[in-house]
Amino acid sequence: MAPRRTPFGARARYWFDSTLARGTSALFGWMVLLCLGAVVPASAVLVWTDPDAPASLRERLAQVWHLTGETLRLGGATGTPLRVLLSVLLALIALLYVSTLVGLITTALTERLTALRRGRSTVLEQGHTVVLGWSEQVFTVVGELVAANANQRRAAVAVLADRDKTAMEEALGTKVGPLGRTRLICRSGPTTDPAVLALASPATAGVVLVLPRDEPDADAEVVKTLLALRAALAGKGKHPLVVAAVRDDRHRLAAALAAGPGGIVLESDTVTARMIVQTARRSGLSLVHQELLDFAGDEFYLVAEASLTGRPFGDALLSYATSSVVGVLRGDTPLLSPPPQTPLLPDDLLIVLTRDDDTARPEDCAELAEEEAMTSGPPTPARPERILLLGWNRRAPLVVDQLRRRSRPGSAVDVVADGGGATAREVDETDARGGTGLTLTLHHGDITRPDTLHRLDVHSYDSVIVLGRDPAPGQSPDDPDNRTLVTLLLLRRLEEATGRQLPVVTELIDDRNRALAPISPGADVIISGKLIGLLMAQISQNRHLAAVFEELFSADGAGVRLRPAGDYVVPGCETSFATVVAAARRRGECAIGYRSHDGSSSGPGHGLRINPHKAERRRWSAEDEVVVIGED
Repeated sequence: MAPRRTPFGARARYWFDSTLARGTSALFGWMVLLCLGAVVPASAVLVWTDPDAPASLRERLAQVWHLTGETLRLGGATGTPLRVLLSVLLALIALLYVSTLVGLITTALTERLTALRRGRSTVLEQGHTVVLGWSEQVFTVVGELVAANANQRRAAVAVLADRDKTAMEEALGTKVGPLGRTRLICRSGPTTDPAVLALASPATAGVVLVLPRDEPDADAEVVKTLLALRAALAGKGKHPLVVAAVRDDRHRLAAALAAGPGGIVLESDTVTARMIVQTARRSGLSLVHQELLDFAGDEFYLVAEASLTGRPFGDALLSYATSSVVGVLRGDTPLLSPPPQTPLLPDDLLIVLTRDDDTARPEDCAELAEEEAMTSGPPTPARPERILLLGWNRRAPLVVDQLRRRSRPGSAVDVVADGGGATAREVDETDARGGTGLTLTLHHGDITRPDTLHRLDVHSYDSVIVLGRDPAPGQSPDDPDNRTLVTLLLLRRLEEATGRQLPVVTELIDDRNRALAPISPGADVIISGKLIGLLMAQISQNRHLAAVFEELFSADGAGVRLRPAGDYVVPGCETSFATVVAAARRRGECAIGYRSHDGSSSGPGHGLRINPHKAERRRWSAEDEVVVIGED
């Protein structure tokens, strides 16, 4: 069979491609031929169509050469061959000089633009916020700082992380959204290098936030970053406020020493465990925590009010119509929900929940309280609890410890996990701490399998806590959430089969998975990284709030509680919120809001109302709940 003949066009393209593959000399030759092939004919047409063109062919060809030389800047002299060659040589030398100069200028500009794109220039700002490190928390922190700076004229946030500058800007722009008046500045480089830290100008910043990475060795990286920051600030005079977060309590002391005497170090695992337990003991508290910590609604502020000096703290509770007083800052010590008879000293600052720092205006609301609408009976007694803990991770022992501190005698926690011997050993070590009569039992099983959950009488528990496993080295950080979503699907199926809603508290790593979770509206979801990001953003605006939140979310202090409305006002009675505040004052508590039972299943607030006007009136039902700050 005769070989198939290759088309001429294909052979021509192959020959052309092969010629170009020989390198720069071949490419230069083709460019010369293409230029001459276009310029010479065009020049000839111009000469032959010119009415004033010379008559002789020799003179016309000389004029074509002259036009070609001017067009290609290769000289246009005519005459003897030597004169023409010298003209071309001079033109080539000039062309080489100009092209080299243009190349140098272009290279310098390219290097400068590349350096700018890589974020290697120094930030020249005053009083800005510096965020060191990159994790899922950075989106929460930057978003909250943008909200906090909404009324600031010149606000800037500088983010320094070992990532590409353009990639950081694109990610923040996508997830955070419009920045308003806040200028976002990204710089690229390792946060453990003092010379690189200088790019963010921490010495002139108002506050520096150090975020842990989404990796197992995140705490060691935070300590190294704090040490590098101390080296970068050495000899710079006044230092900014430093707020950092670590995961494990074992690294908190080292981080605190590296941060210096004015630094604040948060422990994310402990804070998350406290939030989970508080929410497990009273459904709906996660919504309250979210409302108190973000800048979208009301926040905590410190207010000096000379007119209340010498009067009892209880009088302050009804002295603001649009703000809720929750405690006193005495020196550096917060007193949340102190006894109503506690006298207010001249240097005391009121801890107030209000819309903004200028909305806490005194207004006597004592006359709005209606004595006949208050209840006088004893509060609803606490009872032993049964908690089902699905899954086990590094925060699980902290969760059990918090449950042990808060639970009534006779309470029980059943753990279902498939971690094998390591998990069993951790459960045994946690159970050995004992001390309050809490019973801890381990059941082996895979919580992503339907038969595991079917063996349990899930509806007999007061609360179900779902924890994701710790990601293994090299494993995707999304894997724990993937397993959690499967477990939630199985629980949702049990709810649909029985027609009864389960009181589920879910821990997720990525806030984006919240929209995917098959849970009922207003269900309790704890996003561990987001909580710490919200806390850091709040503390960055006022360092004294660190002690306030430490007390607010501690196991033993005055924290956020959801109480039955019937403990404060007569069910079915229509009365003002000032009446609820006065009733809570009798019990040594500070009422800051309520949750309506009728609106709990619909958004966006799911029945939650924080810091309502004292004159707001409504009909209170026995299923409504009151949000208070008080002892457990």
